[in-house]
Amino acid sequence: MTSRAETAGTHADRTGDFQHRGVFFSSAEDLRGRVLPRLRAALDSGDRAVLGVAKPTRAALLAGLPPAGAAAVECVERDELYTAPGRTLATLYGRARTEHPRPVLVVGEPPLPVDDPMRLREWHRLDSVLTRALAGTRLRLLCLHDSRALPARVQHDVRRTHPVLVARGDEHGSPDYVEPADFSAPDLARLLLAPAGERRSLEIDPDLASLRTAVTELAEKAEVPPERLGDLVLAVNELAANAVEHGRGGGTVTLWRRPGWIVCDVADRGPGLRDPLSGYAPADPLGPRGYGLWITRQVCDFMEITADADGTLVRLHFRA
Repeated sequence: MTSRAETAGTHADRTGDFQHRGVFFSSAEDLRGRVLPRLRAALDSGDRAVLGVAKPTRAALLAGLPPAGAAAVECVERDELYTAPGRTLATLYGRARTEHPRPVLVVGEPPLPVDDPMRLREWHRLDSVLTRALAGTRLRLLCLHDSRALPARVQHDVRRTHPVLVARGDEHGSPDYVEPADFSAPDLARLLLAPAGERRSLEIDPDLASLRTAVTELAEKAEVPPERLGDLVLAVNELAANAVEHGRGGGTVTLWRRPGWIVCDVADRGPGLRDPLSGYAPADPLGPRGYGLWITRQVCDFMEITADADGTLVRLHFRA
């Protein structure tokens, strides 16, 4: 059988050794048929193999390996791998760099919360951007999806965000795949409605030290938990610095509390950030640009970006 993987070969050439494959399964037997051949091949080659999946999925896969093979697989808790999109990317990138030049196979099971549109959208966005963010690494990522639990619309977006899909004994280029910038472009014009509840706002001060103090005081009035206060101030500081440099020097910070979450908007009055994938490119900590947004993606749980002729709005979500 001729695999349509060649169809995705041009894409693979652009991303170096990184591989990103989506796997739909509908039973334990189906799961093992699609994943175990690749897991065994990695172990036979002496590659690192990591499982970051739900417990039933992990049990089904390990049961299909001989004892020595199962012992060689590194198991991490799914919730530790998938804590937040920015942190997940940083974990994968860090693992690839740590193991380099040894190839790493990561078998993951991304959370796709079908009942929360914002979180669902941001996890899809992460899957979309991985081919760009991890280009050049020797990491191979298998993303597992239980088709019995996912609506058709969610499965469609999985096919749009994974360049290659795995079938039994074969793989093929996804006919629905779209490039990361194209996948996220419509969200840039999406209207972000203000959350319900009391809002607290302040103007962005070009003196960032004064701004950090003001944001701290604002957060304390909103009863932001101490363990999230530093993350909030750091993220706002980076976005405000961007607004001062690129947003005609002005803007606002607005804060809300809702059950279990802190929501913070940073709005500027100029070009600001016009890329919904800002902060998803691994950056050099010694470089002059980009590192702050990379860190911002990691300290918050979710980050949304919209823009129009009047400016850019970045919404940060923190679990609390």
